[in-house]
Amino acid sequence: MERLLRRAAPWRPLPGPQRAALDNPADVLLFGGAAGGGKTDLAIGAALTRHKRSIIFRREAPQLAGVIDRLATVLRGRNGYNGAEKMWRLADGRKIEFGSCPHPGDESRFQGRPHDLKVFDEITHFQEGQFRFLCGWLRSEVPGQRQRVICTGNPPTNAEGRWVIGYWAPWLDPLHPNPAKPGELRWFAVLDGKDVEVSGPDPFDHGGERITPQSRSFIPSRVTDNPYLVETGYVRQLQALPEPLRSQMLMGDFKAGGEDSAWQVIPTAWVEAAQARWTPKSIRGPMDSMGVDVARGGRDEMIISRRHGSWFDDLIGLPGVEIPDGPTVAARVIAARRDQAPVHIDVVGWGASPFDFLRQNGVQVVAVNGAEASGGLDQSGRMRFRNKRAELWWRFREMLDPASDAGIALPPDSRLLADLCAPTWKFTVQGIQIESKEELIKRLGRSPDRGDAVVMAAMTTTKPRFDFTVGHAATEYDPYAR
Repeated sequence: MERLLRRAAPWRPLPGPQRAALDNPADVLLFGGAAGGGKTDLAIGAALTRHKRSIIFRREAPQLAGVIDRLATVLRGRNGYNGAEKMWRLADGRKIEFGSCPHPGDESRFQGRPHDLKVFDEITHFQEGQFRFLCGWLRSEVPGQRQRVICTGNPPTNAEGRWVIGYWAPWLDPLHPNPAKPGELRWFAVLDGKDVEVSGPDPFDHGGERITPQSRSFIPSRVTDNPYLVETGYVRQLQALPEPLRSQMLMGDFKAGGEDSAWQVIPTAWVEAAQARWTPKSIRGPMDSMGVDVARGGRDEMIISRRHGSWFDDLIGLPGVEIPDGPTVAARVIAARRDQAPVHIDVVGWGASPFDFLRQNGVQVVAVNGAEASGGLDQSGRMRFRNKRAELWWRFREMLDPASDAGIALPPDSRLLADLCAPTWKFTVQGIQIESKEELIKRLGRSPDRGDAVVMAAMTTTKPRFDFTVGHAATEYDPYAR
């Protein structure tokens, strides 16, 4: 009888988290956290038992070898596998495909190819843009066939993977105001280009469109949930890892810090300390500076950062679709401005038009062009900067340095943390050079607008004696000036 059961069902889930993940009704599920919890087996098992046409992604093609080998072990052979096509055709008509997206833009190779199960093995290795693009072709022509996305992975170990914490914020972000329990469903909709958590699954109207929310969930697993690996002594290997890797791989701790690159401009711990200092304020004091990063359209947001001394207010994010032209951008900036605060705006690309409108309306506005030459030196007085972008980012690094005792307080925004910790630097004959925004977009698959806006808000510009937008004298007061 046992032999017949194995032949009829070559894979069965482990009791506990793996079984709960297989049965979880979420449209988009994250499973895992720790190493050895049966993540890859869940992907294989769902494809073998619940779906008709599946695709399993890894970021790099060579990483698929382990998944394919594991499937061959479960099926007791490679009958039906075509290595050239990276496709497994099973006797019952199921198809399991394998794909990779090592470079930005590779995801377009899978455009229009429907699957009722999409698996992203080690999701933190993927760019957010790649993930969202590939999910767009989740569909089935088989009536009644369930369609879903399963993501597996460990906590991110670098800035590129931190978007996962924001995507599953109710479970993974310790600062989320309404935490979710493992396996709980939460519902989300994309409204005006932004992810918004909504109250439930019921469709609703927004902007003349009928919106149907999607559900997300997260189920954690650890090696102790996998009796086969426990018996091999794998726990001992994980226990021997250095921190924070030990907490990440053994306990699945998404709060444990990843290892910073040696060339990361701003250490993660410095940003986390600045966010830990932040508390809401009803009395903020004078607004001393604003930083504005103008949206480049599409999913990008226009970000406004407002600084009151060393305290930075909550960021204002406006979808690109809501700001179609320069006058609209200028109006939004003026509405958020207080106390004749100087406005620092990125004028490269879309920022030039709102800069002109602000200036024409009497606003003290400072054009920021990161490619311009810099005549400044670092705090030691020994190192020069390759351009203005390098100077601004390095100045902000110096402000966040615990040795500076500047007391910077940043809003607890996981996306801001990811942006500020993303850029890297190198030393050239022209001085310190910071990774360009274009290079970052290519590497991250998104624009680090929040980080750029905060860095510009950290600039110090003396206020004018007269501000035409309010029609009276303004004080030359900036307690943050150095």
